[in-house]
Amino acid sequence: MAKPHVLIVSPALAEANNGNWRTASRWQQFLSAVAEVGIGRSWEGAPCDAMIALHARRSADSIARLHAARPECPIALILTGTDVYRDIDDNREAQHSLQCASQLVVLQPDALDRLDAGARTKTRVILQSASRMRLRNTARGLELVAVGHLRDEKDPLTLMAAARRLPADTPIRIVHIGEALTPALGEAARRTMAECPHYRWLGGLPREAARRRIARAGALVHMSRMEGGAQVVIEAVRSGVPVLASRIGGNLGLLGEDYEGCFTVGDDAGLAALMQRFAAEPAFAARLAAQCALREPDFTPRAERQSVRRLLRDLLAPP
Repeated sequence: MAKPHVLIVSPALAEANNGNWRTASRWQQFLSAVAEVGIGRSWEGAPCDAMIALHARRSADSIARLHAARPECPIALILTGTDVYRDIDDNREAQHSLQCASQLVVLQPDALDRLDAGARTKTRVILQSASRMRLRNTARGLELVAVGHLRDEKDPLTLMAAARRLPADTPIRIVHIGEALTPALGEAARRTMAECPHYRWLGGLPREAARRRIARAGALVHMSRMEGGAQVVIEAVRSGVPVLASRIGGNLGLLGEDYEGCFTVGDDAGLAALMQRFAAEPAFAARLAAQCALREPDFTPRAERQSVRRLLRDLLAPP
């Protein structure tokens, strides 16, 4: 029997080196044994047996055109952080995408509470995954790593402001990884690095290099204002590295509502205090590591692969 043809529509491809692309690439690998899977930025009219689209707003045109041309073709829509925590509230294209989709996917359970009752009936949670990577920390002092392209949603300015609040003799060293997506944020990072010796911005790194920096870190710092379910948080947990995270639904959905290593979004003083507490209190650091370890079994590639293949089976099942 011929394999079904599946198109994954992703607004970002390999050159973007971001979460959308990584999800699309990983799902293509998971489905390759059971389907012929292509990845593209849009649907260009080619026949397919199912579409999996990332991003309700940015993939809205492809979703709407396929649904109009072939209403019987099943569509699964993966909701991103900007979808769940912003666009579905007031963007008509995003709202239309939800209506067209046969199945909706959210990447952590907190996102379910953002959907109305009708949307929830066709929604499932699929937790993302990462391979297990354990590396020895060889850094001097305490290295905290933040990974994410410099854009407003990732709130890089809060990290920079927190770095400025640390005392000059702190053992903390902050490594910030990610391309500057606006010139102003790149300039802010360069200025902070020049004026703050314990802050270092590396710019963008290849995926594996960034992953190794996370695995060798004392902790991951994740400052985002909104997240669908951050891959870097999962990579840290799978590396045995605790997380210092903004208290948003996307982070708590992965780490747990009772996770202790959180600070208020945009609160640079609170983040600086959290970093100093992590450095000064071994018992606190160990408690965060233990809380993350409890979550690690949720993020295995085997579990995600089974969920993604089950999604495709359900999409292709006769009505």
